[in-house]
Amino acid sequence: MFDTLLIANRGEIAVRIARTARRLGIRTVAVYSEADARAMHVAVCDEARPIGGAAPADSYLRGDRIVEAALASGAEAVHPGYGFLSENPDFVEAVERAGLVFVGPSAQAIRAMGLKGEAKRLMEEAGVPVVPGYHGIDQADVRLAQEAASIGWPVLVKAVAGGGGKGMRRVDAEADFPEALASARAEARTAFGNDTVLVEKYVETPRHIEIQVFGDGERAVHLFERDCSLQRRHQKVVEEAPAPGMTEEMRHAMGTAAVRAAEAIGYSGAGTVEFVVDASGGLRTDGFYFMEMNTRLQVEHPVTEAVVGVDLVEWQLRVAAGEGLPARQEDLSLTGHAFEARLYAENPAAGFLPQTGRLTHLAFPPGVRADSGVRAGDVITPHYDPMIAKVVVHGSDRADALRHLRGALDRTEVAGTATNLDFLRALARSEAFAAGRVDTGLIGRELDALVASPPPGPWRLALAAVALAGLDAEGPRQRGFALWAPLVRTVALRLGGEVVEARIEVLDAHRFRVSVGGAEAVEVRPGPPWTVDGVMRPATVVQEPEGVCVLGGGSLRAGRHDPLVRASEASAGDAVEAPMPGLVRSVMAAPGAAVAAGDRLVVIEAMKMEHGLRAPRDGVIEAVLVAEGDQVEAGAPLVRFEPSG
Repeated sequence: MFDTLLIANRGEIAVRIARTARRLGIRTVAVYSEADARAMHVAVCDEARPIGGAAPADSYLRGDRIVEAALASGAEAVHPGYGFLSENPDFVEAVERAGLVFVGPSAQAIRAMGLKGEAKRLMEEAGVPVVPGYHGIDQADVRLAQEAASIGWPVLVKAVAGGGGKGMRRVDAEADFPEALASARAEARTAFGNDTVLVEKYVETPRHIEIQVFGDGERAVHLFERDCSLQRRHQKVVEEAPAPGMTEEMRHAMGTAAVRAAEAIGYSGAGTVEFVVDASGGLRTDGFYFMEMNTRLQVEHPVTEAVVGVDLVEWQLRVAAGEGLPARQEDLSLTGHAFEARLYAENPAAGFLPQTGRLTHLAFPPGVRADSGVRAGDVITPHYDPMIAKVVVHGSDRADALRHLRGALDRTEVAGTATNLDFLRALARSEAFAAGRVDTGLIGRELDALVASPPPGPWRLALAAVALAGLDAEGPRQRGFALWAPLVRTVALRLGGEVVEARIEVLDAHRFRVSVGGAEAVEVRPGPPWTVDGVMRPATVVQEPEGVCVLGGGSLRAGRHDPLVRASEASAGDAVEAPMPGLVRSVMAAPGAAVAAGDRLVVIEAMKMEHGLRAPRDGVIEAVLVAEGDQVEAGAPLVRFEPSG
């Protein structure tokens, strides 16, 4: 086994690898960018070395600097984690030329599966079923459009070097194909440096079921399936193992196909063979198709670890160190059920737009596996993926695991930036999800209900009012009140676009009577623990720069209302602003041009994704305030309209 391991990644996967390495007695070396000097993965490793600027292209994608860091630190092996360089065959070869061990598959295996078109050809030769489509080398727009029409609408345009939903667009009609093709190519060029695409049939009722495989370069085994059908924008949200409704016959067929795929390329280490399953008639052995093979550890690997009872990172390290395959197929079995929910800094109500900001509070319930690369006080930056954590639970069966998932999400607390936590809570309580009726369209069908903000309830509003008034801290309860006047004051709470007035009356040194929006008053005793009308509430109240956040079994964010500041918002419809910090990739607007509501005006790249900003209304462009290549801050005006009316 190795004495020293360099982890060529950041965030939660670097922390997770370091945890296993430490258990095995292996010394760990972290690498970090300028933005990550105080990051969690730096703190948990035995040594850390800087590799460049905040942008991935200046640091985490610089294979030469990572190899230099490994050699300087005395590392014998490099673990790539996932993403960044984990599926880059040139990096594998650079590591091996330096006399180091790459913890993962060979460069040859990565190349074989790295381009989706070539991978599907190999799988057809190996007898693995594939989705009908065009995987040819002719990338002319006309040829791709002809192939799409011959396949039949709807189709998917997919980057051949893609992953994570990047460079992927669904097209439902011929008229939409040119824009979708251009958009997919642009995003693929940014994310992968390769804008080659393939076109394939879109399966109408698809389930995304993948098989975890593990090989030693000659033989391979599978560790059963994961269902990753719950997705938004082609990115996974909740994963589970085993797949709902899976039969032993179907499991055997898919597992056998996945092992055949791995052995066909002499695969070594952990990998995932992804299948799209036509669920329109239930799970059938003739209804699954190879999509791609991810030649790395997957983000969702913890659910497999939970139901199979293995540590996949330990398996990776042992095989890379020269040991044989850790288990035979007959040694592996499933126990219980597991879920993984991905907690992101994003705004579901705004199309899951990624968010930035400082995490003022972050806490997970005891006994729950929460793989995270951030802590309270850390900043979510625009440079990297906005994932905060993966919440993983295990139960005796699916119903039991689902109860654990709901409880874990209810007791997870995060403040400082908008997140998808309430969305995850709603999804975990979806009737269709609970019944196992999962497919990749479920979130889209139920989106309005899943992103709807539930009424906060009077007690949460009362706690927010007391906290906004500054009356939850230690000190005299009379502060902020006028002398010789009744101990009563009002506070204006901003709840989204609504302003609500609260009335607070001091009862004694420890209690207040609070009425919000004219509702019936409640008696509040500040905590912790907080009590309302004599009932203890499991709430955490966190001060944020522009308000407070009430956490516990749900969340409520209330801002301080300042009418002088808010008065300037009346003209917001005359400008398009950057929703987050990012890089301007393209500008379609021009001064004097007439545009219609919904027309694309500017494309911004942020957090590894492209975001198209569209016209909020019909009108004429008065000025374009940015150019391609500009770096902009959140809220920066990009395009200004001529005043309407």
